[in-house]
Amino acid sequence: MAVVSVPSSVLSFEDARHTVEEHASQLQPVPGRELLAVLDAAGRVLAEPIHADRNFPPFPRAARDGYAIRAADTEGDSFELEVVGEVKAGAANTLTVESGQAVSIMTGAAVPAGADAVAMVEHTSRTGNRVRVERRLGSGENIVPEAAEAKRGDQLLAPGTRVGYAEVAVAASVGRSRLVVHARPQVAVLSTGDEVVDIEVPPGASQIRNSNSYSLAAQIHAAGGESVTLPIAPDEPQRLRELLIEGLEADLLLIAGGVSMGKYDLVEQTLSELKAEFFFTGAQIQPGKPIVFGRVPLAGSSRYFFGLPGNPISTMVTFELFARPMLEALAGMKPRALAFVHAKLSTAIRTKTGLKRFLPAILSGEFENARVEFVKWQGSGDIASVSRANCFVVVPPDRERIEAGEWVALLLR
Repeated sequence: MAVVSVPSSVLSFEDARHTVEEHASQLQPVPGRELLAVLDAAGRVLAEPIHADRNFPPFPRAARDGYAIRAADTEGDSFELEVVGEVKAGAANTLTVESGQAVSIMTGAAVPAGADAVAMVEHTSRTGNRVRVERRLGSGENIVPEAAEAKRGDQLLAPGTRVGYAEVAVAASVGRSRLVVHARPQVAVLSTGDEVVDIEVPPGASQIRNSNSYSLAAQIHAAGGESVTLPIAPDEPQRLRELLIEGLEADLLLIAGGVSMGKYDLVEQTLSELKAEFFFTGAQIQPGKPIVFGRVPLAGSSRYFFGLPGNPISTMVTFELFARPMLEALAGMKPRALAFVHAKLSTAIRTKTGLKRFLPAILSGEFENARVEFVKWQGSGDIASVSRANCFVVVPPDRERIEAGEWVALLLR
């Protein structure tokens, strides 16, 4: 069989990420929609807009417990008013506040006609039906005006929004017990290599269990897809080709292993024989430098694929950095840029320059005093180190040493 040349294109991390984002922005969600109960829709992606069915709030709403009054009555340093009634949240409100009067009111209640401010209970003292207000108020103080949050017919949630607890609350507040969501994309996962055996098979002395297919399946589910786990591909071109073709029937194909420079790393060669177009064949990162991204033409369409390095941490990191935005686009999500958070480094880090590094770490501390500490690891095959970590410290390619106390970027996991 003739050897097909695979063009090499190793990009910076930023260029590789932007390349993926550009292709993701051109994708359409996978066909199919589902009508789900609002709680079952949590974690899914909206395929319809959600509109306000009335003004929010539907009336001027008290923002504090206290007394509804007329702001114009607040002359001088202290003044006394007559308490003429009480309004609690949810109660019908037929009261009117005249000059010199006050109405006891609870947070969330409708402000009575005539009142244009709410004096906080902490700033008052009451004796019988008289209340003394001890500070001057401006018109509108401690009142949320009608329709301040949304007007009837306003779009509250856009298609492409992932449904979380806040979105569930919005849907419930407008009376939506069911939501239309996009179907989950099918993501094929193909682990490769003669050294890999299924988790139920006792491994030989030189073999490892197939953790990658399972970690990827968990990441796919968390990102909004459904995993399709293929049989492990051996280091044999014909069987590998058959499994790649099967994997390309899914909406996205993830290949774990077989993309490095070894004699038996056959994935790129076999993909080239399938007329694959490669957008890059590496990124200047560690772990995960051999990451491959491309697509294969099919009858009337094409399928995207990622070749993820086979070392488990490389597989996990490159999924989050590169595969996730493609999966989210197929799931119908609006595109979003990758943003890192920051924390102070507890102990110094020393590393080599030349690659952007994602090192396992533990973010700890309390409240605003967050700190991050590097987790000692034995390289990108050390799964236990990542299980102890809750983030990755992002080390720029030009930094050989980062001192304790410096702010560092973090990729949360």
